[in-house]
Amino acid sequence: MDAYITAISAFLPGKAVNNEDIDLYLGHADRISTRTRKMILASNGIKTRHYAIDPLSGQATHTNAQLAAEAVRRLEVGETSPAQKIQCLCCGTSSPDQIMPGHASMVHGELGIGSCEVVSTAGICLTGITALKYGAMAVSLGLADNAVATGSELASSFMRSDFFVGACSCAGKEDASGPAHPAFSFEENFLRWMLSDGAGAVLIDKNPGDRLCLQIEWIEISSFAHRLKPCMYSGCLKQEDGSLVGWREAVQQGLAAAGGVFTVKQDARLLNREVLPSLVGGGLPPIIKKHALMPQDIDWFLPHYSSEFFRKPLYQQLCDIGFPIPQERWFTNLTSKGNTGSASFYIMLEELFHSGRLQRGQRILGLIPESGRFSVGYVLLRVV
Repeated sequence: MDAYITAISAFLPGKAVNNEDIDLYLGHADRISTRTRKMILASNGIKTRHYAIDPLSGQATHTNAQLAAEAVRRLEVGETSPAQKIQCLCCGTSSPDQIMPGHASMVHGELGIGSCEVVSTAGICLTGITALKYGAMAVSLGLADNAVATGSELASSFMRSDFFVGACSCAGKEDASGPAHPAFSFEENFLRWMLSDGAGAVLIDKNPGDRLCLQIEWIEISSFAHRLKPCMYSGCLKQEDGSLVGWREAVQQGLAAAGGVFTVKQDARLLNREVLPSLVGGGLPPIIKKHALMPQDIDWFLPHYSSEFFRKPLYQQLCDIGFPIPQERWFTNLTSKGNTGSASFYIMLEELFHSGRLQRGQRILGLIPESGRFSVGYVLLRVV
């Protein structure tokens, strides 16, 4: 593919927030949630993360579009920013600020640059990679001289206690001890302690230029929705048979508030059962065969996993399919930057790119799973 990542940036709002201070940003939860928090934080290994929230006022410091726009502004080629020359702007997120207009249009508006093609990709964690693939294809096919792709998340907007109070009628009632805090279901609780805010961006050019850059060799995306039920969902209610009732029908039936239709939930049991066997065990072997990959071909492995809980099982799954990548070649910043969904791969790649550890000819394999209805992206980059 004749497409090169020539600049990479990341933007993480505010200061790093440690585990003890999460409630200062998201608000207090009920006692059950507090007990669950200890279990989940001990398992996911995240030590610090970032929220686009002012802890003193409780107000948001950025919209999602502003997070993405700031990442784009931080792209630099030499001493200049390419923002004014963007021909194709591709933006992915699972947490847009509104249902309509599209997220990329809002980012374009924040940037205030001249007319360009804009593309919004929908979904969850894979939206950053589908945006990257669109931009790479546009450049490689000669449809644009350059493209900027972004992944961004404002997860704190739907993880806050006051959001749950407004979105659910399941919140407790006030009593003699004072106002009750929202009663989270486990599906909601699981994500409350996992997700955080951030954005990343890349500039894609048709020529490599004269400094360190990354050639996009290929991007493979596969869905397993033909055989697996939804796992992570919002704007809908999940039925006992695994089917979804969309928010329009839920509102019409008066179920929206009672079921927390607008909260984000994840079926942790389904996630644990399927994410690695299906997306790695089932998803990677065809790609290995197609591209004649060998473990020794991979100098850096950037896996986007939501929790350190998955690290050992992921390595075992790679061994089981005959593709063991030694863990000393793995690079992840989950523990310090948090799980930023569609921005996670960008934020990992940005840190590695600017670390001084990359050498010409090295290959980087990215793994980006999405548990929405189970899909996965694999990205192969070569340092040039």
